[in-house]
Amino acid sequence: QVQLVESGGGLVQAGGSLRLSCAASGRAFSSGTMVWFRQAPGQEREFVAAIGYNTYYANSVKGRFTISRDNAKNMVFLQMSSLKPEDTAVYYCAADRIRRYDITSVRSQSNYHTWGQGTQVAVSS
Repeated sequence: QVQLVESGGGLVQAGGSLRLSCAASGRAFSSGTMVWFRQAPGQEREFVAAIGYNTYYANSVKGRFTISRDNAKNMVFLQMSSLKPEDTAVYYCAADRIRRYDITSVRSQSNYHTWGQGTQVAVSS
């Protein structure tokens, strides 16, 4: 089973940038959809971005965040720019077993079989 480890979080000032990485290890690297979710203090976990046959973004991060993957290196990335205090959260990456076309399925947490432990992002004003 694939294991995921996030890194790259930290404390930044509003307007700054961070690049999150998610490294996969184990017997094999899934070719399915990869996704980033986040959970802010006192809030429910929410969808951020996904990459499969296409890329998908939450409206709150469109134009500011970019998701990418490098299958040869077994990694997925989230480049975050123009960060806002409301982006403060623990960010998690997760893996689906297959690639899907339906946006509802892509955004559904139940479709992701493997999750990382998360990396904390804090944005100060």
